[in-house]
Amino acid sequence: MPRGDVHLCGSVPLADAESVLTESARRIGPWLARIPDGETGERDNFTVWQLPRMGAHPDLEMVPPPSPEYGPSERVRPAPGVDPSSIDFGALGYAEAALKSWRIFADLRERGDIDRDVRFQVCLPSPISVVGAFVGDPQDILEQRYELALLAELDRIVAEIPIADLAVQWDCPVEFALFEGIFPSWFGADPETKFAQIVTRLIRLGAAVPGGVELGYHLCYGDFGHRHFAEPADTGRMVAVITAVQAGLTRAIDWVHMPVPRSRDDHEYFAPLAELRLPESTRLYLGLVHATDGVDGARRRIAAARSVVRDFGIATECGFGRRPAEQIPELLELHAQVARELL
Repeated sequence: MPRGDVHLCGSVPLADAESVLTESARRIGPWLARIPDGETGERDNFTVWQLPRMGAHPDLEMVPPPSPEYGPSERVRPAPGVDPSSIDFGALGYAEAALKSWRIFADLRERGDIDRDVRFQVCLPSPISVVGAFVGDPQDILEQRYELALLAELDRIVAEIPIADLAVQWDCPVEFALFEGIFPSWFGADPETKFAQIVTRLIRLGAAVPGGVELGYHLCYGDFGHRHFAEPADTGRMVAVITAVQAGLTRAIDWVHMPVPRSRDDHEYFAPLAELRLPESTRLYLGLVHATDGVDGARRRIAAARSVVRDFGIATECGFGRRPAEQIPELLELHAQVARELL
């Protein structure tokens, strides 16, 4: 069974990182090339845990949102009299969490519970995903300041986890919310400008991951109440984004993940994948596993995808974080069953 046929997007709502790592390795380990720590505890709902931290920052204040939003309703902006370009977000918590989980991962691997060739996966949000959801004006300056802080977190992670053991995934949902007009853009309203600006940022994030560390992108349409903020018409926009990012990077992309809505088992959804030119070393994961229709639904979506592209691995559309913990063992087993029977 080829390792890398199954991908976990990030969040797995079990009790703690050790439970996530142990259960993932036990139930689907032979198919996994990397395992995340599940983003447990305060990190259980993507970037929402960053909001109270920013709200407690002495240079920021909480304000109501200017309009209804997808996600939390509170936002932050510079406090009166504070120069936005001087704001230092400081430690964000991502490195601290990753290093704590890494020590657990290393112990489990030493014990033989995780195979030696499996990497530790760290999932980080794009700065757009935090700034677009929670940060008020001036978003352009505060995005730059937040990116500096986030890349400092990445630098610490890379400095303390052996490169050969590490995989970094950039989570990119709000980029697609900007494309769909769900959130206003602070860097241009026309589609061409938004596309160019988003690609430039994703290239910059990828380039910040050193060679030898695996790099992946989770292209996402959200998972709020188990629904996308907008249903993708097809895979076309995701193909365009990753094609442009790949062209702008001087390092390899090791994997890319794209969601597949439960209702899309038609050729048309997957048709743009025919234009995707990934090198052999880059693994495509399609998020076509859905708990609600199990193996039968996955079988239909796999057949439709294979009418366009032959080689891909499987995943869910997004992380598991919004699901009850008692559903997780069965969902992990579903991945194993789909991989065993259909790949």
